[in-house]
Amino acid sequence: MIHFDNSYARLPEGFFVRVAPTPVAEPHLLALNDALAGRLGLDGDWLRSPEGLAMLSGNALPEGADPIAQAYAGHQFGGFVPQLGDGRAVLLGEVVTPDKARFDIQLKGSGPTPFSRRGDGRAWMGPVLREYLVSEFMNAMGVPTTRALAAVSTGETVWRENGLPGAVLTRVAASHIRVGTFQFFAVRGDEASLKELTEHVIQRHYPTANGPLSLLDHVVARQAETIAQWMALGFIHGVMNTDNMAVSGETIDYGPCAFMDEYNPNKVFSSIDRTGRYAWAQQPQIAVWNLAQLATCLIPLMGEKDAAIEAATKSVHSFAPLYQAAWLHRFGEKLGLSDQAKVQPLAEGLLTIMAQQDADFTRVFAGLATGTARNEFADPSKFDEWATEWRNENPDAALMTHANPVRIPRNHRIEEIIASAVAGDLAPFNRLFEAVTHPREQRAEWDDLANAPEPAQVVRQTFCGT
Repeated sequence: MIHFDNSYARLPEGFFVRVAPTPVAEPHLLALNDALAGRLGLDGDWLRSPEGLAMLSGNALPEGADPIAQAYAGHQFGGFVPQLGDGRAVLLGEVVTPDKARFDIQLKGSGPTPFSRRGDGRAWMGPVLREYLVSEFMNAMGVPTTRALAAVSTGETVWRENGLPGAVLTRVAASHIRVGTFQFFAVRGDEASLKELTEHVIQRHYPTANGPLSLLDHVVARQAETIAQWMALGFIHGVMNTDNMAVSGETIDYGPCAFMDEYNPNKVFSSIDRTGRYAWAQQPQIAVWNLAQLATCLIPLMGEKDAAIEAATKSVHSFAPLYQAAWLHRFGEKLGLSDQAKVQPLAEGLLTIMAQQDADFTRVFAGLATGTARNEFADPSKFDEWATEWRNENPDAALMTHANPVRIPRNHRIEEIIASAVAGDLAPFNRLFEAVTHPREQRAEWDDLANAPEPAQVVRQTFCGT
């Protein structure tokens, strides 16, 4: 039994379209997240049963579900699209857990909706397994994120450039409300719906907020923390469009995302980011740009226009100091330092040396606690100079061990497990999943998964899979 309470589906019809998932031919469970099922108050055995598999594949609706595709707009690479919406996802409903927390359960890759824009509404196995792995790694590292409850193969072929095995991801989120959701109503001048959406988000995510300006302040603060955590892990989202920024502060939509191997602040992986708009170093600035779009939507609800613009501008500008404080905190932990006055020069000094020598981002920081960081530099003399100054600050090894993963879901490993899964072998996926959901643990049997790619293994581009 799933305890649904579908608050978003009780909003006016203009917020969504009621649509059921499209059944699939031959569902087969690829992965089930028992820990998350327990958090949601769901029975893992039932989810593995024929009835549970039917729900996870979209072949049957559980009692209490009210499936919808949400409407939203968005800036995509800076260009505004007034109507996007869930083109290949259906929100089954909202689960209320035993401790009264509320989460969306959404099927991604569940077939066409009125927002599909001539697409097939399906997903293939590769992006589903990528999102499953990366989102659960992010959760293990404490990053606010949507999560993966299950991955199911469909027994059907999805056609992209060629035929690929289809799959459905069951995604769990605090909500799927985006900056683009606000833009959908703002561009239409629908202030009544904007007000209702604002009140809904306040009640659901920020109950201490007392109006649209206060809501904006809360979202800005939450995003500053989240983006700082991305930066500290070398994470590159790849498509930071306004329709991919959740107002809850969770990381959402792991399309062409990737983690850096060698450190390069201008690194881009996404095949569709041809100008570097969403490069690693650009992510804080893009967050500000996206938040400015949210502010623009909320200004009509803030009273007198000039005063509202001034207040909203001040709120968006508060991102910079909030982000800087969060960055110093995260990189301070990575360096094992509690004196934040020392963090910035030492962190920037190390990153400069890493960039000059193409040193591996994850392995350098993980090696600070173990004494192996020096091995990551072709010419360690500059690192040695830096390390002398750093050691004088008596870095805390426990802080570093907690902040720096030993393993990340490296791009080449993800490509390997996808190829194996497509061939019918899920053992590499299961092994990598266990390793990256215990990212701080030193285990000899996982040592190979911590290695940087060999030249022939380097992945230079990632793809969103739509």
